[in-house]
Amino acid sequence: MSIINLNTLQAAELHSDPFDFMVAPGFLSEEVLARVNADYPAIDTAANHSLESLQYGPEFAALMEEMQGKEFATALGEKFDMELASLPNTVTVRKYCERTDGNIHTDHKSKVITVLVYFNESWEHEDGQLRMLRSGSDIEDYAAQVSPLGGTLLAFRRTDHSWHGHTQFVGERRMVQLNYLDQSPLAVAAQRISRFGTHFMKNVLGMR
Repeated sequence: MSIINLNTLQAAELHSDPFDFMVAPGFLSEEVLARVNADYPAIDTAANHSLESLQYGPEFAALMEEMQGKEFATALGEKFDMELASLPNTVTVRKYCERTDGNIHTDHKSKVITVLVYFNESWEHEDGQLRMLRSGSDIEDYAAQVSPLGGTLLAFRRTDHSWHGHTQFVGERRMVQLNYLDQSPLAVAAQRISRFGTHFMKNVLGMR
C-alpha cells in the first residue's frame, strides 16, 4: 500500500510566475508523517547528506523507495510535461539549518526538476520559508512563499531564472530533496562536486 498521496500531487496547480512550480500540501498524511519522522536519520550537522551515507528505519526507507519509483516520477512528469522516469536522480536529507543556508540561488545546471518534501510537524517561524523569487538579488521580491510544514511537497523546474531562497533561520528544519538530472553521464558527478564545493566553502567561512 502506498504511503504517499499521489492525488494531492495530481490535483496541485502548476504555477508559472516567476517560473514553473507546484505545491502539494498533504502529500504525506499526519499518520505517515509521524511514522516516517520516528525513522528519520539521526543527523547532527547542518548540511545536505546523501541518502546512501545515512542510516534510518523502515518507514523512512519505504518513503524513499516510493519517491524514487516510477509511479511517482510518472505523476510528477505529467505535471511538468516531461519524461522523468528514465532520468537519473539523487536524494539528499537535511535536519538542521545554519546561518549560511537559504542564500538566493537557482540550483546546479545538471538538475532538471527539484522536489522538496518537508517533515517539520509544526512551523511557527516567519523565517525559513522558501520563497519563489523574481530575481537573484532581492529576497523580498517573491511570487510565493512556502512554509516547510511536514507533509508538504514543493517541486519546480530548474532554469537560469529559477531563483529561490529563504530568510536566515538557525535550528531544526527537516527536508528531503530529490533531484532529477539530465541525461549527461557527468550530471551526477557534477552535482556531487558542486555540493562538495558548497560544503567546503561553508566550512571555510565558518572558520573565520
